[in-house]
Amino acid sequence: MEDDDSMIPSEGNNKEAMEVEVAPALISVHPAQDSVAVAVGCELRVFNLREGCSITLGAESGEACDHKESIRAIRYGAKGKVFVSAGDDKVVKIWATDSWRCLYSVPTEKKVSAVAISDNGQFVCYADKFGVVWVVELDELHENQTPVQKKGSPLLAHYCSIITSLEFSPDGKFIVTADRDFKIRVTMLPKKPIDGAHEIQSYCLGHTEFVSCLAFVYNQEFPQGYLVSGSGDSTVRLWDFTSGLLLHTCEVGSEVGHQQTNGTENNHFAVTDLCATPDGSSIFVAVQGLPGISVLSCNLSAKTLSVLRVVSISGEDFIPTSLGSSLTSDFLWMVMGVSNLPGFDSSSLARVRVISGLNKCNSGSVEEDDSIKILEDKQVPCGEKVLEKLQGSLCIDEDVFSAAAEAVKASMRNLLIKKQYSSERREFRKRGRNDRKGKR
Repeated sequence: MEDDDSMIPSEGNNKEAMEVEVAPALISVHPAQDSVAVAVGCELRVFNLREGCSITLGAESGEACDHKESIRAIRYGAKGKVFVSAGDDKVVKIWATDSWRCLYSVPTEKKVSAVAISDNGQFVCYADKFGVVWVVELDELHENQTPVQKKGSPLLAHYCSIITSLEFSPDGKFIVTADRDFKIRVTMLPKKPIDGAHEIQSYCLGHTEFVSCLAFVYNQEFPQGYLVSGSGDSTVRLWDFTSGLLLHTCEVGSEVGHQQTNGTENNHFAVTDLCATPDGSSIFVAVQGLPGISVLSCNLSAKTLSVLRVVSISGEDFIPTSLGSSLTSDFLWMVMGVSNLPGFDSSSLARVRVISGLNKCNSGSVEEDDSIKILEDKQVPCGEKVLEKLQGSLCIDEDVFSAAAEAVKASMRNLLIKKQYSSERREFRKRGRNDRKGKR
């Protein structure tokens, strides 16, 4: 498989080129909800929720911090002290969240598809579209030290399959990777990851389409927890990840299909993202084509998943592309957005919505429970100030929003379908790869 960089537009393939250029918006929330970040296209927008103000990246140091192309992965880590962003410009940026200085800039050979940070903040891992996971060891920087350029070391590989999701286990003993060829791989994390991870613990096999997202569910009774995965096959699955045993499968797509159609073709409802509550009792699922989210109950004792309800957002075609929550708050943050929307002046569109009541969704009769509420814009933490920063604008034209919703429905599947190129186009794309440049 060739490096899956964006296609170079040319006559005869304009439609395909436009589809590939669309990059879904991402959202990530600080573990203590001190701040929230949205990435749309090459823009990284951060808002300080604790102080109620916008954050300018690199303001203290004055360095240029922007990404040059679409951001494909963002993540808080190390208990919120570190933030990582990466994407199509083949650069991983590692930030200190107290000052929002860029501590490290890591050049990569290929475009980055996923990132993860160890709980102790010692290691940052990133995965590329050629199936390789790289690791960077972080050093303690002195005050006012200029950003350091680091180089990643290869940790493990998926043999030319795009890695879609990357997670450290709760105890830090394993690193779990998912790819577009239906596989989930659990690898032992060695004491010295820089030397590579060579011991495979297990494979979690069973999905029949690309695996799009991973999360761990755990609590005090089950500290090691279980793994949850979402897929293009419209299912969410629960795994004993140490053995690779499939514990339960929840057909999310069939439940969503019964409740809405929204013009989705072929009844295809790929799971695009998921987010679990801190106690592991509930899982919130974004589904391709669903204007809202699906709420699942996770019974760790019985090792089962079940659909509790579908929370629909009425009045607008809000189809979340990314979900985020903190460990301390009762809010689920959602973003819908795309970059490079063809045919419109608004090149990067984002819309943020917030749901409250996360920690109450398992109480009482869920079918009649109104504890889960979609907040109005003025009810969102920090109100319209945070929305103006994260969205770029408070008002979004209805035609642009509808066009973005249509682009969002197809974006995940288009990103993960293998593409066929002519020999001429393949050679053209190879010339722009960093690994090829180094060999000249």
